[in-house]
Amino acid sequence: MVVAVVAALAFGGYRLLTDGRFRGTHRLPVEQRTPAEGLSVSTPAEPTSDLWSHVVAAVPEATLGDKATLLQFSSAFCAPCRVTRRTLSEVAELVPGVEHLEVDAEHHLDLVRRLGILRTPTTLVLDASGREVTRAAGAPRKEQVLSALGSA
Repeated sequence: MVVAVVAALAFGGYRLLTDGRFRGTHRLPVEQRTPAEGLSVSTPAEPTSDLWSHVVAAVPEATLGDKATLLQFSSAFCAPCRVTRRTLSEVAELVPGVEHLEVDAEHHLDLVRRLGILRTPTTLVLDASGREVTRAAGAPRKEQVLSALGSA
């Protein structure tokens, strides 16, 4: 019983520290495949360069921001998604040239799988050309989003 309580507290502490933190990018699954022996595969110079084309194919009304785009994946019954929506909308209003685009993960499963989205909310920060700069799983704080935009 004590072990279970300690494990639960440790996991809760870990989640508290890592939830909503921006870190790295994600290569598209097709580009992560390694060739069979004796075969060669060309790798694009920008591993996420076609990310935006996948987004536009799934969400035709999507538009890129002049400076950056905050791409949020959410679901209908996700409470942290509502908090994230408010935070990202505030940041998009506050910072000129930044757009916020929310995508319903349940209705765009192919895109979710293609981009390696594992949970909602997940926020991708895209630069002006639609390349992924960084991503966060969980609800990021306003300061974290503003800091992540500094790298876009």
